[in-house]
Amino acid sequence: MVHRYLILLVILTFLLSFVSVRFWISRAKHAKLVAKDVHKLDSREVAEMGGLPILFAFAVGVFAFVAIRVFVFQSQDFIVPIFAVLLSVFIAGIIGIVDDILGWKIGLAQWQKPVLTLLCAFPIMAVDAGTRIMFIPFFGNIDLGLIYPLLVIPLFLVVASNGTNMLAGFNGLESGLSMIMVSVIGFLSWKVGASYVAVLCAIFLACVFAFWVFNKYPARIFPGDTFTYSAGAFIAAVAIFADLEKALIILFIPFAIEFFLKLRGRFKKESFGRVLEDGSLDLRYSKFYGLEHVMIWVSKNLFGKATERRVVYLLYGFQLIFVVLAFIL
Repeated sequence: MVHRYLILLVILTFLLSFVSVRFWISRAKHAKLVAKDVHKLDSREVAEMGGLPILFAFAVGVFAFVAIRVFVFQSQDFIVPIFAVLLSVFIAGIIGIVDDILGWKIGLAQWQKPVLTLLCAFPIMAVDAGTRIMFIPFFGNIDLGLIYPLLVIPLFLVVASNGTNMLAGFNGLESGLSMIMVSVIGFLSWKVGASYVAVLCAIFLACVFAFWVFNKYPARIFPGDTFTYSAGAFIAAVAIFADLEKALIILFIPFAIEFFLKLRGRFKKESFGRVLEDGSLDLRYSKFYGLEHVMIWVSKNLFGKATERRVVYLLYGFQLIFVVLAFIL
């Protein structure tokens, strides 16, 4: 009985997200909320701020999940952490909306983004989420006490919400990587008994998958910072509630690599490729300033040329290496 309700909930959430994204594509173009697709020869304009319909569908899905728990199964367990996750995601979404509206070139300064995304951690800190006893390499299990809610939780939320915003710029990249990570956290949550976290992941995954259908190559809509901040905040929040911090750290290793490559260029080098006359991609610089550049180079050497779709799939594959490590460790 429970599984039937949950399967129906996920299906309906997917359909709501699908319809909402289609509606938003037309409305965003009408309102001139568009951005140029720099990896296409015609530099076509694509609808922006795709995170908005995802946030809407996710909120409806979460409210429906809570309603099922309360009115069908007469259970109010885990209501507080569920709404803490929702609030954290919405705070991240609002920050992303501000950045999207101001424009990614004249939007929030680099130092302002981590400061603002600290707000995403407050709902998670307020409910004393997670377990304060953590395994530290070479030291074993250590009770971190107040260090955990006051330092560790904000650190995870800031790094995750900003990290998912860094490895981006290619059709289907941000949404695809988010789906991979949410799937892993959801499965591991179910394995460790945090079933409500697994359901939240299933709802979020349904919303993002519906969006990915329109965001994959050739994209009809871009996610924008509205999505990337929200996705990062969600992944970090559910990992904390399910005590999966170690898995979270492993899954974000590619984003850490991206950070240091961007740091190499002082965050001034673009992660985009250079579009050639045949529509394929080439490197913009003589050095690598992002994992995207690495995968363009790999694609050219393995297949003779680099295409946007191939670069994205290579990055999916790279992320899957750390998925395997997360399961092993």
